Amino acid sequence: MARAIADRLGVPVQYVTFPKPGELADAVGTDTWDIGLIGAEPQRAEKIAFTAAYAEIEATYLVPAGSPITRLDQVDQPGNRIAVTARAAYDLWLERNIHKATLVRTPSLDAALELFTKEKFEVLAGLRPRLLTDLASLPGARILDGQFTAVQQAIGTARANAAAAAFLRDFVEEAKATGLVARLIEQHKPKGLSVAPAAG
Repeated sequence: MARAIADRLGVPVQYVTFPKPGELADAVGTDTWDIGLIGAEPQRAEKIAFTAAYAEIEATYLVPAGSPITRLDQVDQPGNRIAVTARAAYDLWLERNIHKATLVRTPSLDAALELFTKEKFEVLAGLRPRLLTDLASLPGARILDGQFTAVQQAIGTARANAAAAAFLRDFVEEAKATGLVARLIEQHKPKGLSVAPAAG
């Protein structure tokens, strides 16, 4: 998507990578990046002007072998510990919506998996693509059906860049309508990713 935007503008693209989405969000307005491809969340929208989502990534739970938990609505119960990566978009959702279970945050995806396995946690929260990868190393573990939320993968720019924000909003809607997003998903074949609906 970033390359497609650069091509439309006739400028070269330079990728600036961040270990975690929260760090990308923290760097808004520092001239480190012009546009950021990141999950749109209310907390982040205070400083970042987001487009509507161009793709949705399912967030769900993984449970260990033999777990009595079989449905999403059984997770938020006293005694359940949920390993989650701090400041991921789905962590921000969990913070607002989990009231009885205990959220235990880690600095990285790998650290969340390690905590889940070593401390025998009841639940690992994550994006379906990553959980599918984790599943391969956890005999008998299961990913619950459905999703507790979907990360709205969007494009953002600093709120001061009003003209850029307007251009990006239009570009994203065009990219969904013309099939560009669908073609990119088909080309790169990420699991658990789907084209977001048109903005209302």
